[in-house]
Amino acid sequence: MPTYQAEDLKQFGQHVFEAIGVEEEYARVAADALVRANLEGVDSHGISRLGIYAKRMNETKTINANPNIKVEKKGESVLLVDGDNGLGQITSYVAIQEGIKLAKKTGVAAIGVRNSNHFGTASYFCQKACEENVAAMAFTNSPPGIAPWGGIKPFFGTNPIAFGFPTDDEKPVIIDMSTSVVARGKIILAAKQDESIPKGWAIDSEGVETEDPNEALQGAVLPVGGAKGYALALAVEILTGVLSGAAFGPNVKNIYSETVEQANVGHFFILMDVEKFMPIEQFQKIMEIFLEDMKEMPKQDGVDEILYPGERRNREYTKRLASGITISEQVKEELQSLATAVQVDFPKERVNA
Repeated sequence: MPTYQAEDLKQFGQHVFEAIGVEEEYARVAADALVRANLEGVDSHGISRLGIYAKRMNETKTINANPNIKVEKKGESVLLVDGDNGLGQITSYVAIQEGIKLAKKTGVAAIGVRNSNHFGTASYFCQKACEENVAAMAFTNSPPGIAPWGGIKPFFGTNPIAFGFPTDDEKPVIIDMSTSVVARGKIILAAKQDESIPKGWAIDSEGVETEDPNEALQGAVLPVGGAKGYALALAVEILTGVLSGAAFGPNVKNIYSETVEQANVGHFFILMDVEKFMPIEQFQKIMEIFLEDMKEMPKQDGVDEILYPGERRNREYTKRLASGITISEQVKEELQSLATAVQVDFPKERVNA
């Protein structure tokens, strides 16, 4: 399959966003978030999403390419952000930047975001916080994907939960997990690439487990851990939809549907300035000892190494930064078509030495 340098894809994404009216800074952030997902091996949330974002901003106008994002301070440590129907990566970037400033003053900041859209990987915003030595929790709701426990019709989104904790080597502990067995984006990607999905990922519209991604998209994704995952999805829905004042449950619109309604996705962030708890050097030293002690624990047969959450992601990032990002022929064709439509040069494939 075709392979491209990360920087080339990032510049391409930025130029596409700029061509459809996104401000330079925000275009750079949105493209960076997409390519970062590819670099970390989360291709379902990477550059393959550029086409649908562009369609929503440039054709159907169901996402605002140039939003007037409003940040309102609602309490000593509380921010409420109205994304003005902007792209989720952009509204969340603004929310995180303002939230970090507030957390540096008060120690902890809680930020609710409404009138937003799909924001990609939750981990991206935790990483941004960790760069400023701020620990983070990130949540978002999404279009219906998970049925209430015992039901067969989707009600909750796959509603990811992410945590980020800074370390002293720019490789933060990053926990990013959906409340479903798998992110719905992976099923969408499987359908796009005409691949089957593993059993145990989803049920069809009749409530029967299926390996057909198209049937799964007509049915529901299964929650992780059974009823526990359902409960987590419900909690995220309350934080991001109800408390933030965004849409919730079936009212959250899917960017892949033909609806002209705004998605009104909600996000929620909790940021904690490590320095308000202890000196950052002390925290990082304790983290180093903590992680080393954990990794040195006895291992199961066949296990060479115990990894902490985010470690595999960092290794994949380093690997793909050097070797390039591989995309499918179908995604390549979609991106080339998009490049032609907005009159932006498509990058050349990486040539292996």
